[in-house]
Amino acid sequence: MFKRIWLVFAQATTLALAALFVVLTFKPHWVANLGSSPTAGDSGELGLREGGAPIAAHGFRDAASKAMPAVVYIFTTQKLTVPNHPLLNDPTFRRFFRDAPGQEPAAGLGSGVIVSDKGYVLTNHHVVIGAEQIEVGLADGRRAPASIVGTDPDTDLAVLKISLSKLPVIAFGRPSDARVGDTVLAIGNPFGVGQTVTQGIISAMGRNRLGINTYENFIQTDAAINPGNSGGALIDTQGQLLGINTAIYTRSGGNQGIGFAIPADTARQVMESLVTRGKVSRGYIGVEPRDAPEGDGSLIAGVLRNGPADEAGIRPGDVVTAVNDRPIRNMTELMATVAAIAPGNQAKFRVLRQGQLADVTVKIAERPTIATKR
Repeated sequence: MFKRIWLVFAQATTLALAALFVVLTFKPHWVANLGSSPTAGDSGELGLREGGAPIAAHGFRDAASKAMPAVVYIFTTQKLTVPNHPLLNDPTFRRFFRDAPGQEPAAGLGSGVIVSDKGYVLTNHHVVIGAEQIEVGLADGRRAPASIVGTDPDTDLAVLKISLSKLPVIAFGRPSDARVGDTVLAIGNPFGVGQTVTQGIISAMGRNRLGINTYENFIQTDAAINPGNSGGALIDTQGQLLGINTAIYTRSGGNQGIGFAIPADTARQVMESLVTRGKVSRGYIGVEPRDAPEGDGSLIAGVLRNGPADEAGIRPGDVVTAVNDRPIRNMTELMATVAAIAPGNQAKFRVLRQGQLADVTVKIAERPTIATKR
């Protein structure tokens, strides 16, 4: 009797283990669902949704849906003749709008981001340069004419103003907290097909010396961005603005996985200056800097006659190694450091001249600007 019971138990156990093996092999989510409710919205410890689909399978739709309403289309009618940005003719760096200024048809298409319920829209300077008429189209179908509050060619940023009620506004993120490898989404209107969201990661931070803008501190991403995305939003997984998409590196004219965005904190500072003063005030000393051929520092290749540096005694051939005791490693750091000093203040420059270090005090002037305002 005991042997028969044991035989039945052994056979049942063997069949159960075999069935479990089959389930684990072909239907593993059946086991994962045990002990959790299959209703949508109950993620359980494993983060599962109805049918065993992980929440991650839905991607970043919450972040996208939060930011998309604030990303707009920008339609421009260009003047027939406007000065070309030198990079518009460079086959390597191509801008994102469909028709370059100065070419026919004289119409442009880009993107922008609503950053204030007062109607302020951030976009790129090159999207609106020379525009006679600008119209902004919202994701909800509304359209409105826009005026230029001001532009800053040195960072390739512009601020527009529209007059509509109940505007969706994007929240500013913290680019300083972003790291290489973080997931990001790019939102814009590529090729005029309509609002599009693409996903990628941050490939690099602080990209500079690309020859795109005077002041460069780009976020690099591999999120797919194409002509028409210029001025659109680069957001984090919380739907917050990390940057304004501004350029791509390409040999074909389309996306090749190398895009650049202006950090949101830079864009915010520029916007506040343009809104309050109509221009961006930066420090200036009147030199032509280069990277030092050997070691750290910035070589002074030329000095403007009667400019601040000339009057202070800085000479061609000097190498600036520090400003106000802040080390300078290259020309980009020298330009950024000087630009951040308020005009009218004095700054101590440490220069290397014929093998000898010397300190020179320079009175900072205001950088000449070609910012426009309407």
